[in-house]
Amino acid sequence: MEIINLGEQKSVLNQYIVEIRDQIIQKDSMKFRKNLERIGSFIACEISKTLEYKPLEVTTPLGIAQTTTYENNIVIASILRAGIPLHDGILNIFDRAQNAFIGAYRKYGKDNKFNIEVEYASAPKIEDKVLILADTMLATGSSLEVTYRKLCENVQPHYTHLVCPIASAYAVEYLQKHLPEEAITLWVAAIDEELTSRSYIVPGLGDAGDLAFGSKK
Repeated sequence: MEIINLGEQKSVLNQYIVEIRDQIIQKDSMKFRKNLERIGSFIACEISKTLEYKPLEVTTPLGIAQTTTYENNIVIASILRAGIPLHDGILNIFDRAQNAFIGAYRKYGKDNKFNIEVEYASAPKIEDKVLILADTMLATGSSLEVTYRKLCENVQPHYTHLVCPIASAYAVEYLQKHLPEEAITLWVAAIDEELTSRSYIVPGLGDAGDLAFGSKK
């Protein structure tokens, strides 16, 4: 699995990450969602550079212009609910893409141990397509692994891009061990070193779903 940390580059992406982390700016949920959307669009533009392109002629009012366009079929998938703004940002770039949504959550037992439960999955066929799987936070990597395997059950995407703006070092290592070595790239904007006893990223940003859509019961 290839890992690309866009946060190591000097770009406006770093400003978006600053703003989703800042506990004062976080109080504006609309701003929080907008920044996640902008992060999704930024990373989608980077992903677009890896696609397969073909030449194209387009007729303008004054003549013929020579250009290129990507020819891959794309499916954008996100883990509900924190992944929705990120999904929207990616869809802003790949507006012809098909879409998939997964309902996955942690079910805790004793000693802060948990299993990942998937209760909902709506997805088109992804075989031989470019799969873009988005989730805002990559803490342990287990949710993303379970979701990936659910989507790829008995089928094989042409290529998979994992979009996770903030990841833990533990999760990155976990995915390297548990996901295919080939035809998959993890795109992140920051990698944090620490996890709490309940597997939350430190410094992270808190609960992305709550910050975007309000607290749960």
